[in-house]
Amino acid sequence: MPDEQDKRIEIPLRSPDLIAVNTLGQFAEHPRVASLREFITDWFVSYLSIDDTRGQPEAGPQKRLSKTGDNLPNVIQYLKEQHNDVLETIFQTLRHRVPRLDNVIAEPMPDGRLLLQIKDAPFERPVLSQFASDGTLKMLSYLVILHDLEPAQFIGIEEPENFLHPRVLPELAEECRAATDHLQLLVTTHSPFFLNATRAEEVRVLYRDEQGFTRLVRASDIKGIKEFVSAGASMGHLWLEGRFGLGDPLENADALSMKGRLV
Repeated sequence: MPDEQDKRIEIPLRSPDLIAVNTLGQFAEHPRVASLREFITDWFVSYLSIDDTRGQPEAGPQKRLSKTGDNLPNVIQYLKEQHNDVLETIFQTLRHRVPRLDNVIAEPMPDGRLLLQIKDAPFERPVLSQFASDGTLKMLSYLVILHDLEPAQFIGIEEPENFLHPRVLPELAEECRAATDHLQLLVTTHSPFFLNATRAEEVRVLYRDEQGFTRLVRASDIKGIKEFVSAGASMGHLWLEGRFGLGDPLENADALSMKGRLV
C-alpha cells in the first residue's frame, strides 16, 4: 500500500525544464517512477505513411512495425518465418476485407532488399506493393499492429479512416475492439462510419472549454445518448446530428453548452 504507508519525499531538480519522471525514473531507489517511465517510453503511436510501406528495406526479420510502417516487409518476413499461424490469421482477415486478395509475399532480392508483393486471386503473378491500393496496404499494416505478439504497453492509432473505404471502417473498429483483449488501445477519428461500430461507454469526446483548454467527456455520460442507442441509434449518426452537444466545429460548443446535459 505505497500511497498509504510511504512518505512523500521532495526532490528538487536543477532546472525547471527537466522532466522528473525521466530523470528520477533512471534510479533504482525510485521503482514506481521507473515503472511509469518504462510505461511511457514503451508507447507506440502509429503515424502510418503509405509511401513508406511501399519501400524496399534491407532484408531481415523484425518483430514490430515501425511508427511509419517502413519496415512492413520485414515484419511480414518475421511472421512468415516464426509465427506463420498468426500471419495466416492476418491474411484471412485481410481477404475478408479486400475482395479477391489472395496472398502477400515478402521476397528477398539478390541485392539484399526485401520486396513486398500483393497477389490477387484472378492473376497468376503478384504485383509490387508500389502498385497496390493505399487501402490494402493500410489495412494490412493495422492488422499487423493489432496482432503484435509482444505489443507495446499503450498503442495509439490516429485517424484510421484515411485511405480506407467507409464500408470497411466498422469492421476495422471490430478488429480494434477484439485486440483490446491483449493490449491497451486508443484510436482518434473524425469518421462517423468508424464511430458507428463503437459503444457509448467506449467513446470519449474531446472539446475546448470557454477558457480554451481541451476537455474530455465520456459519450455515455451525455444525457440521452444511452437512451438513443438503446432505441437503435448508431453513435456516428448521433454525432452527426449534434446529439453529443459538443465537439462540433461549426457551432464551437464549449463547457457552457454542456450544463445540464451530463447524466
